[in-house]
Amino acid sequence: MINFLNLEYFLVAAEESSITKAARKLNISQQSLSSHIANLEKEFDITLFNRTSPLTLTYAGRMLAKHSREILHLRDETYRELADIKDFSKGRLTIGMSHTRGRRVLPEILPVYREQFPNIELHLREGNTRELDAELLHGEVDLIIDMLPIKGENIETVPVCEEEILLIVPDSLLEKLYPGRVEEIKAKLEEAADLTLLADCPFLLINTGNRVRSLAEEMFADAQISPPIVLETENIETVLSLSLKGMGATFYPKMFMTESDEWRRALTQAAGIGLYHLNHPKAHGILGIGYHKGHYMSRATQEFIRVAKEQLQKYSREAQPG
Repeated sequence: MINFLNLEYFLVAAEESSITKAARKLNISQQSLSSHIANLEKEFDITLFNRTSPLTLTYAGRMLAKHSREILHLRDETYRELADIKDFSKGRLTIGMSHTRGRRVLPEILPVYREQFPNIELHLREGNTRELDAELLHGEVDLIIDMLPIKGENIETVPVCEEEILLIVPDSLLEKLYPGRVEEIKAKLEEAADLTLLADCPFLLINTGNRVRSLAEEMFADAQISPPIVLETENIETVLSLSLKGMGATFYPKMFMTESDEWRRALTQAAGIGLYHLNHPKAHGILGIGYHKGHYMSRATQEFIRVAKEQLQKYSREAQPG
């Protein structure tokens, strides 16, 4: 009979390519780890490792590593499902989300969810769109919140609320590009947000791999322009703050624009910042929740989706620029 612990220890040794490093990571002796691996080799009558430095897997070892991950995943799925069936008295939920979006919308969701389900252990994985899609596909998160479509095989999505990406352009930049014509250019941007007018305007963008960055690149390509990119960063709030100081134009999600934001104070208390709606289909989208339909959906996940839909739809209605 297969011992789960043997499989777990074998996988760590395979990932570390070293008995010494694996034993240290597992906080057990090298002799104990070697014994677990020897038990597997005896059970299947095979050799799992080439005794090289670093350790490498034999063909049989590679096959066992692949199936061990599947077996352990199925074990975890079974335990979660049985715990749910029992009484939903405890559980675990791992949420994937971008750094900035998490800071904005999770405070609207998690306090309500926590109050209703205090025994659910919550975990958060933050990253860009590309990273989150991969983690969802590999079962490292139970669900992700992102703009639709969410890419990946066997991914089911639940639409939550509308989202729009807006263009922010400081007047000081327009004055440099179009001396004496700022009001004229602003009127044109307000009418159609024609990006060809900003072909020579410096832009501040978040790093490649984020949905907003992908949208910016697509709009630049459609407009056949290559504006200078003066700064790239992972933090969209840094981009926003620098744009409000006149360093460059940028793109920013409408949902993030709450009454307490720096941008809102800048727009209501000081002149010199233009906020424009983009005439591009992908600037108008849907925020949604994605989950892997091939994995067991726990009640914790189901209830999170329900609460998230309720709270985010409410938040979306309230967080509109006045």
